[in-house]
Amino acid sequence: MTKRHQAKYKIDRRMGQNVWGRPKSPVNKREYGPGQHGQRRKSKLSDYGVQLKAKQKLRGYYGNISEKQFRGIYEEAIRMKGDSGANLIGLLERRLDAVVYRAKFVPTVFAARQFVNHGHVKVNGRRVNISSYRVKVGDTIEVKDASKQMALVIEARALGERDVPDYIEVNEGQMTAKLARIPVLSDVPYAVMMEPHLVVEYYSR
Repeated sequence: MTKRHQAKYKIDRRMGQNVWGRPKSPVNKREYGPGQHGQRRKSKLSDYGVQLKAKQKLRGYYGNISEKQFRGIYEEAIRMKGDSGANLIGLLERRLDAVVYRAKFVPTVFAARQFVNHGHVKVNGRRVNISSYRVKVGDTIEVKDASKQMALVIEARALGERDVPDYIEVNEGQMTAKLARIPVLSDVPYAVMMEPHLVVEYYSR
């Protein structure tokens, strides 16, 4: 099992939820936590604990990005006009690895980060290998011709477990995608409920 899969399943088990809605998630078989004490009755979380869990779940969903990077996105979100929680979701969904994942070019968000980092993706005709690259509305994201027949890409296109959201326009034949608009929370097809307002509360303590 690769490090990527281990990280993915660890997050699911820690949260007690199938965060990405994957059919092979370990919580589909058992919802209790890992280890010999996993089945013990859990005490009720404090307000801080609820906020922390919401933050860890959202951070983990986007490939378990670093705490420093995630906090930087939060700080940018609160500087923007409007609802900070909605801004946070909009910024996360504009990450290049998130757009590649949403477009179903790869099967998981962890694979999306690796796919971008290894130089398989172009933005507006130029190779970009930074997974946190901020996609703008109207940008064209494409898979390099040499990468279109990779097993990972073929696997992702065959997946029936998730659909491409309507804020991303995909040309399957050419394997290109465009960010049509910046989504709000209700647009994003999370498999479990995300609570960005609790993340804002966590950081603003």
